[in-house]
Amino acid sequence: MFIFSPVKSLLSASLAAAMLFAAAHAQAQAVLRVSAIPDEAPTELQRKFKPLGEYLEKKTGMKVEFTPVTDYAASVEALINKKVDMVWFGGFTFVQANHRSKGQITPLVQRAEDEKFKSVFITTNKDINKLADLKGKTLSFGSESSTSGHLMPRSFLLGAKVDPDADLKRIAFSGAHDATVAAVAGGKVDAGALNISVWEKLVAEKKVDPAAVRVFYTTPGYFDYNWSVRSDMNADLRKKISDAFLALNINKADDKVILDLQRASKFIPTKAENYKSIEAAANNAGLLNK
Repeated sequence: MFIFSPVKSLLSASLAAAMLFAAAHAQAQAVLRVSAIPDEAPTELQRKFKPLGEYLEKKTGMKVEFTPVTDYAASVEALINKKVDMVWFGGFTFVQANHRSKGQITPLVQRAEDEKFKSVFITTNKDINKLADLKGKTLSFGSESSTSGHLMPRSFLLGAKVDPDADLKRIAFSGAHDATVAAVAGGKVDAGALNISVWEKLVAEKKVDPAAVRVFYTTPGYFDYNWSVRSDMNADLRKKISDAFLALNINKADDKVILDLQRASKFIPTKAENYKSIEAAANNAGLLNK
């Protein structure tokens, strides 16, 4: 004879609800949310990420979603506030995120090229041939939070005894590297500073004429971009992501497509200590606590 038990029924209902919640939570966690600093046009960022996202889906078994952000600061806030799980940072934005989170951001990998990254200064003005010639002229940086489009160019200007705020007629912030090139080419400013990788890409794609817009100074190398996650990310997932990047081989056709879009020969491990010089430059320029 069946006897109805309210206690057993309640327990069964609670167990079922808990299982449904766990399943829903697991499903929610099955999406890897990725973003990147907007150092190029949004359409270009989406194009570059698509093959990489598909590759990471295969390697992690998760759905990978790319979430664009409006500016560099938004990429920092998105990772800290758990709106995304992984971000392509510049060296300075990594330092900002790590500073804001009190050391809770872990850089996973960087391109081999990011060990000695460089910035270039460009102009159409025949009278500008060295950094000192920028005195009294107008100059465009990229984003204020850009490592290669602002922080390090500013640092090298200061090293050349040129104070951008005091010695230049005007400084502007274009927001992105390709926008800086457009500002210089269009005569809106006398000169601009941007990352060497974007410059070389624009020249290779014939989107800029290097005979008309020329490089007059290339900086020494410094550590720059990386893929970062929050330090509380599941260790197994973090390893899967790192291993996926490190496994990319330029001698394999499919991998080469990904690496070429990322303008990388390969990815290598990185660590927070690599960005101490960026942190020092930001402190010296008074930019870290802005």
